[in-house]
Amino acid sequence: MSPIDQCVVNAGESVRSVAQVRAVASTVNLVREQFPAAKPNLRPWRDDAQTRQWDEPESLDLSFHFPGWSPRLQCRSLLLQLRFQNHEGDEVQKLLGVLIRGMTYDGERWRLATVGDWIPEGSHVPQAEQAAQLRQMCRDLFLLFDLKVHQRDDP
Repeated sequence: MSPIDQCVVNAGESVRSVAQVRAVASTVNLVREQFPAAKPNLRPWRDDAQTRQWDEPESLDLSFHFPGWSPRLQCRSLLLQLRFQNHEGDEVQKLLGVLIRGMTYDGERWRLATVGDWIPEGSHVPQAEQAAQLRQMCRDLFLLFDLKVHQRDDP
């Protein structure tokens, strides 16, 4: 595993503000809208000294496990890594990027990053309809954490 792959923070351990609690809850709700059978896991990484050394406060990681194999997604779990711009005291965090990985017990099958063309890449990619759901979920996440949208909503 490369150092960039080890830059992890469990969502369940990194929440330190009301804004972060909202971010986690809203993210779980958005994923469950697209994939209702997915069960959230706010602690996808093991808790050991080697993993903790890569703690990054501007990253939020959570996973979603399916009750079995998802042939349309070509995985058993989704690992979401959200990267935020860190501003102390902000009620809404600004989302900089999303990385979604389709995982099995053997490891990563595919990944979709919100850079470039947002197309899943890997050995076993999801079907076109599920890839579209993943892209929609990413668009919804960017809208959820769009500071301009939230500033318009304020009285």
